[in-house]
Amino acid sequence: MKNIMITGASAGFGKAIAMKLAKQGVRLILTARSEEKLKKVCKEIEETTTSLVHPLIFDIRDYNACQAAVDSIPNEFKPVDILINNAGLALETLPIQDGNIEDWEQMINTNVKGLLYITKLISPQMVARKEGHIINIGSISSHEVYAGGNVYCATKHAVWALTQGIRMDLLPYDIRVTQISPGAAETEFSIVRFKGDIERAAKVYEGFDPLVAEDVAEMVEFVISRPKHVCINEILVTATAQFGGQINRK
Repeated sequence: MKNIMITGASAGFGKAIAMKLAKQGVRLILTARSEEKLKKVCKEIEETTTSLVHPLIFDIRDYNACQAAVDSIPNEFKPVDILINNAGLALETLPIQDGNIEDWEQMINTNVKGLLYITKLISPQMVARKEGHIINIGSISSHEVYAGGNVYCATKHAVWALTQGIRMDLLPYDIRVTQISPGAAETEFSIVRFKGDIERAAKVYEGFDPLVAEDVAEMVEFVISRPKHVCINEILVTATAQFGGQINRK
C-alpha cells in the first residue's frame, strides 16, 4: 500500500486527485488550510473507499508549520512514496502598475515557496531509499504569459524551472519527477482569483468546454501507474478549444 501526500487537497485538483487515487486503496496524507473542507474530503474517502486518510491542517507558506506537520505524520503513513505538490492559487488580473503587494506575496509564498518547503522536507526520505515520485501541478502559465497574469505566470514559470532542477538533482537516486500543466479548468480557481465573485469567475469559462478537475486527476493516475523505468517529465493538457492563450469560444 503506497503512502501518497497531496497538498491543497480540500478542493479543486487536489480533492479530485485524492478521490481518484483513494479508489486504489492507498494511504493518503492530505493537507490544506481549511480544516472544515479537508475533513469533509477525508470523511467522503473513508466512507466510500478502503483507503486510509491522515489530514494535516497548516499554512504551506509557513516553513515552521510545514516542518511541524511533516514531523507529525504517523509512522503508518511513512515513508512518503509519492508527493503531489498541488497547493497554489492566482489572485486578480491587475496590470503590474496596479498590482496588490499582498496578492503578489501570497501567490509567491504559496506557489513557489510552499512547493519548495514541502519538497525539502519530503525528498530526503526518497533519497535515502533511492525511490519515490514527485509530481508538481504546474499550468499552461508555466509556458505562456497573458495580460494580467504577470506575477501568477511568473510563479508557474518558477514551478517549471524548479521541476527541471529537482529532476536533475534527484536523477542519481532514481526518483521520478513530473509536472502536469493544465490549461483553463473550471474549478474553484477563478472564484479564488476573483475573491469570491462567482459571476465574474463564470465568465472565464463561457462559450467553450474547459477542463475539469477530474481530467487532471486522471493524468496523475496515469503518470504514477507507469513502470518504474518510465518517467513522464511533463504533460501539457488543454481543452480542445484552447491552444496557448487562444480559446475558441462559440
